[in-house]
Amino acid sequence: MQRITRVKVDDNNPSKLILLDQYNLILSLLKPYLTERTFSIFAIPKLIDNNQYLAWYTNLEGQPIRVNSIADDSVKQKITETLQVRINDLETSIKTIILDEEQQKLITSWLPRIKSLANEIFVINDEPVIIYSLDEPVLPKPVITEPVISRKPFWRWWNILLLGLLLLATLGALLFFFYPFNKKERVETIPQITIIPPVLIKKPVPEPIVEPSKEEPKSVEKLEPAKSSIEDKKQNIKIEVAPKPVPKVKNPPNCITKEEIKNNPNPSKMIIVFDNSLSMTATLAEPPSEVEQFFQYLSYGYPSYMSEQDKIKYYNKMTRLPSRLSASKKVALSSIDKIQPNIGISLVTLNHCPAANATQFYDYSSRSILKNNINRLNPSAVGGGGTPLYSGLEKASSMLDGVKREDYILIISDGEDNCSKNNICTLANYIATKKPKLKINIVDIAGEHKIDCVANMTGGKVYIAQSPKDMIKQMNKAVSDLKVDRPVCQ
Repeated sequence: MQRITRVKVDDNNPSKLILLDQYNLILSLLKPYLTERTFSIFAIPKLIDNNQYLAWYTNLEGQPIRVNSIADDSVKQKITETLQVRINDLETSIKTIILDEEQQKLITSWLPRIKSLANEIFVINDEPVIIYSLDEPVLPKPVITEPVISRKPFWRWWNILLLGLLLLATLGALLFFFYPFNKKERVETIPQITIIPPVLIKKPVPEPIVEPSKEEPKSVEKLEPAKSSIEDKKQNIKIEVAPKPVPKVKNPPNCITKEEIKNNPNPSKMIIVFDNSLSMTATLAEPPSEVEQFFQYLSYGYPSYMSEQDKIKYYNKMTRLPSRLSASKKVALSSIDKIQPNIGISLVTLNHCPAANATQFYDYSSRSILKNNINRLNPSAVGGGGTPLYSGLEKASSMLDGVKREDYILIISDGEDNCSKNNICTLANYIATKKPKLKINIVDIAGEHKIDCVANMTGGKVYIAQSPKDMIKQMNKAVSDLKVDRPVCQ
């Protein structure tokens, strides 16, 4: 991997660093689905020189040349066409990728940045590479073409007229042959039916019997007793029911009020130092002695009596889930949700020697990006491996105040530093002297107690976790001891 260029990082604009994290997330989402040639248009960013510069790298080999510095217009046109083909392939591939709603929204919002005119284009062996601008995208103006009005030829309406006349002639012929204009009306004779009137026989009508008139009974009016005035008063009385009292919300005794958050202009900050070395792939389902034997095999080779199939079977057994890394990631993600909203959090990862990598501080609204960064952690043998714990602790302490406010570091690791010859206990003593309000807690997955001095010298504690249940329990204790998990009062 070679570096193309580098630019100065604007520390006064943290939104650009958030865009950089989004860009890295997009690369991790798209890489499995793109061809190597299509993916090569993406330059790979990396913060260097203590996060002062942003360097852009590529896997292409050759001399990078700015497209704007090429004098030959035909070569420029060829590179532009090649880049457009790569972008078209990218858009086609995105339509076939299964993404959730948040990922689809993120990629859609970045498509205009991929086409932005503010981007700087380099070419390496006729292959274009985009150096993305973190400013607002500048899209090319759409080409407006005059609409072409097609003239209707004369024969079109003339054929319609002939067709109409032909239909009228056909209708006339049908009426002439089937409608009986020239036929005489035929009168069918209907035989008359003689109706014989019936003979009516009159029956004698009996005389009506006159009955004597009966006197109608006089109606007796029932006297109802007059309602008392007491009942009237009862009806006019309205019974008012007192409203039920609203139960008071019981807040926990250690909750933090919204006023306290609002009135604190300089809240505490926290950094999670996360071990992402190859040793974190070891399973938690085997005892420490078996894991140590596994590391011995990896370092000095497998026994001669093991066949290749036995080696693969043994390796899969010793790296099965839950592993040190999978359990640590799961517990770290749940712990982030418990940290109070006014505390900014950064992530320092121990990937390989010689140095650790650090992110910016994420506020409460950007913690989803921090979680994505943790989810993407995956140990790799690139760079020769190793655990740069000394570099990670040094970098994390330099990012925190620890003098005017309480700051915190949480280390999640399974061993000591094996990249630097410097003594990490000496570094911890220096941190405790210069930054007395900086507290460091350690979650030790291997239980070897090799870095206990870091916590002891800074007023922190060491928590041993060698099983998934221990991991959850000890991580919660480590976060709670830092006093950064106070819930917000209702």
